[in-house]
Amino acid sequence: MITNPECAAGAFRSPDVKLKGFKIHEITGPAYPALFYGRRDFYKIVLATGHFKICYGDMTFDIDDTFLFFGNPHIAYSNEHLSPEQQGYACVFTEVFIGSRDRTDSLLNAPIFRFEGTPIVPLNKEQAIFVSALFQRMQAVYSGDYDQKAEMLRSCIDLIIHEALRIQPQNGLILKNAATRITSLFMELLEQQFPIETTSDPLRLRTARDFAEQLSVHENYLNRSVKEVTGKPISVHISGRIAAEAKALLQHTNWSVSDIAYSLGFEYPSYFNNYFKRTAGLAPNAYRKTKMEV
Repeated sequence: MITNPECAAGAFRSPDVKLKGFKIHEITGPAYPALFYGRRDFYKIVLATGHFKICYGDMTFDIDDTFLFFGNPHIAYSNEHLSPEQQGYACVFTEVFIGSRDRTDSLLNAPIFRFEGTPIVPLNKEQAIFVSALFQRMQAVYSGDYDQKAEMLRSCIDLIIHEALRIQPQNGLILKNAATRITSLFMELLEQQFPIETTSDPLRLRTARDFAEQLSVHENYLNRSVKEVTGKPISVHISGRIAAEAKALLQHTNWSVSDIAYSLGFEYPSYFNNYFKRTAGLAPNAYRKTKMEV
C-alpha cells in the first residue's frame, strides 16, 4: 500500500511536529520494522532507495529502486522493508504548517496526494540528485536559526511536489470556475470520510443528496458539476471509493463482513455482499481469501 521508510516512527511523533508542524529526518541505515496500516496526523514526503512493499488505500506497490512517496493524512497506508538497509530522507508536516488557504488548496488537490492519484514517483539518478539536494537544504534550514525558515521549508516542499508532477504528470482537478471548485469540495469531503477506523463510527455521507446538503447546494447542480469536470456522476465516485475502502478493510483488518458492511453504511450485510460482488466480481469472503493467499 504505501511506501514508507517512515523513518523512526517515534521520531515523527515527537513534540516538534505538534509545535512547529514540520520535521525532517535522514533515514539512512538499518531498515525499521514494518509500520502499522492506518492514518496519520500529518502529510509526509519520503525520498528513499531500497526494497519496500507499500500499502496505500487498496493498492499495493512493490518498489526496489529510488523513489518519492507522498502520504496523505486522510488515506491509510503502511510499509514493509524488504531489504536490510535503507537510504534517504523523510519530512512530515501539518496542514497548519502549509499556511495560507491558497497554498493549502494547492496541496490538498495535488494529484499525488489524492486517493485517485499515484503516491509513488520513481526517480532516475539525475532526478534523485536534485531531490536529495532539496532534502539536504531543508535539513540545514531546519537546524539553523534563519528567521524565515518556515517559508524556506514551504518553498522546498513546493519544489519537490512540482518536480514530482513534472516527472509523473497526473490528471488533477484545476480550480478554474465554480464547477471545478464545487467538484473539488465534493472530492475533498468524500475523501475526508476515509479510512474507516472503527465500527462504531460508520460512513455518514453516501448519496448525492447527502453531499449536496453538506455543501449547501442543490443536488442536481452538484451532480451536473461533478460530471462536467470529471466525466463521471457522483454515484460512480461514491461507489468506487466505498468499494476501495471495502477492499482495504477486507485485506487489512480482521473485522467480520457484517462489521464492514455496517461501518460502510449498509443496512444489511446481504446488501453489502451483493454490492461488493457486483463491483469486485467476488463475494467479500472470497476476496479476503485471495488476498490472504498472496
